[in-house]
Amino acid sequence: MKQRRQKLPIEVRSSQVHGRGVFATKRIRKKTRIIQYTGKRVTWESVPDDSGDPHTFLFGLDDGQLVIDPTIGGNDARWINHSCDPNCEAIEEDGRVFIHALRDIRPGEELSYDYRLEVDEPVTHETEAECKCFCGTSRCRGTMLESPLSATPTGSRRISCSNSPRKRRKV
Repeated sequence: MKQRRQKLPIEVRSSQVHGRGVFATKRIRKKTRIIQYTGKRVTWESVPDDSGDPHTFLFGLDDGQLVIDPTIGGNDARWINHSCDPNCEAIEEDGRVFIHALRDIRPGEELSYDYRLEVDEPVTHETEAECKCFCGTSRCRGTMLESPLSATPTGSRRISCSNSPRKRRKV
């Protein structure tokens, strides 16, 4: 008997935060594994430094060598926006990245997690501008970059700002 795939409780649509976003279509309970972040695994070295694309979806893995490129074989997880006060977190399990709910999420609510971006080189004004945060929450720190005061990581590590220098994440 063929098992039927259950429809995910999410949809992609226009976001007030940035471009597209992912929204809950029904209640999602705290600690629920919502979706896997999928795409082709490539090395950081194979990622062009001069990408002119304002949307960069690369997700750096804990090994520091590989990144998930959702433009090849990716899914709706690539559209989950950043927030300084997120309702989700990204957790890497055996080289796979899953998005989990940090709290109950209401239908119609946009999913988000803290990208906590890191770059290898010193942060420049250009990098800061490219990584500016638009989440609009009361806890907004003004940037998608990792906060130097962040003592307890949420498991979220993610993408690079567009046109940033060599991109790499370390958690």
